[in-house]
Amino acid sequence: MGILTFSLNVTLDGCVDHQEGIADDETHAFFTNLMNANGAMLWGRVTYEMMENYWPSVARGDVEAPPAIREWAVQLEAKPKYVVSSTRTDFSWNNSHHITGDLRTRVQQLKDATPAGVLLGSGALATELDRLDLIDEYLFLVHPRIAGHGPTLYQGGLPRTRRLELLSATPLRCGSVAVHYRRAPNDT
Repeated sequence: MGILTFSLNVTLDGCVDHQEGIADDETHAFFTNLMNANGAMLWGRVTYEMMENYWPSVARGDVEAPPAIREWAVQLEAKPKYVVSSTRTDFSWNNSHHITGDLRTRVQQLKDATPAGVLLGSGALATELDRLDLIDEYLFLVHPRIAGHGPTLYQGGLPRTRRLELLSATPLRCGSVAVHYRRAPNDT
């Protein structure tokens, strides 16, 4: 059985607006390596639509991009992408799959069928999956910025505090720090 890892860019004040992080070669290489270490991506519809509107054109070479960014796009194009949506049923981006039905059951089935792990990259969906106790690990790239606005992590709240164990903290040259946690054994 694979694990579900929630990973996102976040500022020091918890903002998860994708425009607030540092998007350099090093951060793109970090996320490319993370994506390649997992067997599938999991997103909500809003994140999927944001991604599908840009990254396929980068992968095709329609948009000029530095090598690290193009590498991310090419790898993402090939990666299985699972999308949770109750309002959209057609997902034409290469290797995209719709998740419907009971969220707990379907995501657990995805974890069970993906031994290399599933990488979750949607904040709102993460809140729902955390409420269902489905997230096993958290890997955030914390950027040295204070955005002063939202959206923020867990904006909708959780029913209780999560206890985590630090697995690693890796500084990047740009000043961001990759922090990797797993749920503590006694967090039930």
